[in-house]
Formats: sequence, structure tokens, C-alpha cells
Amino acid sequence: MAKTGGLGEVITVQDASASAQTITNDITNWTLSTPRAVQDVTGVDKSANERILLLADISMTYNGVFNYASDMSHEVFATVPSTSVPRVNTLQPTNQTEPNLTFTCIFTDYQLTRAATGELTWQVPGSGSNGAVPTWS
Repeated sequence: MAKTGGLGEVITVQDASASAQTITNDITNWTLSTPRAVQDVTGVDKSANERILLLADISMTYNGVFNYASDMSHEVFATVPSTSVPRVNTLQPTNQTEPNLTFTCIFTDYQLTRAATGELTWQVPGSGSNGAVPTWS
């Protein structure tokens, strides 16, 4: 059966020095979007819209628990405010080796939240950066 849940996944993210780090244990949830731009090409002779597909994109947000251990999430994302390097991400959303998605993005923020109840969490949004179409394997 090919239907599955999102358990047992693996997520790797390059740090600022381009070393891939597996930070799956720190990530509590994530969102991923692969939108396509569209151009309206509707002629005045039509009664409904005509559109063509344009550029592909990818955007994502990782959410997680603060972990300052070596090679874990804080060490990977702490350089987001001070570096401008694209980072390769590999997202394997199931406990199988496929499907997976490898994409390069720039992270635009490293947001920390300390809740009133004491949780220390983070959120990291990113956007595609290398001109490659995001493709699932």
C-alpha cells in the first residue's frame, strides 16, 4: 500500500559552511509549498480565463525545539542573520527512501519564541534560490 503517514522522516539542512546536518529530531512540524506563477492570457473573445504556467518556486518553513548541541538546529540556523548563503535541504517525508525532495533555498529569518509556559522554540522560513525546479524523486 502506498498510502502512508509522515512518521519516520529524515530532514537534512546544510549549515553555513555547506556541511549537511541531520536535524530531524529538532523539527516538530514543517510546511512546504511548490507554487507556479501564472499569466492571464485571456483574449477579449473569451468568457472564462485562459492562463499559462510560468516560473516554478518553492517555499518552506521548519518549526522546532531549540537545541544548541553541536551540529543541531541552533548551530545550523544561528548564522542565518549573518550569512547570505544558499543551503541545500533534503526532505524525506516518510520512513521510506523515496519520495524525497532536494532543493536549495535561502533562509530569511531565524525566529525564536519563548512561550509563557517556558517552551523555547524556533521557526525558519526559506525560499528557493538557485533557479532549479523543485522535483520529487
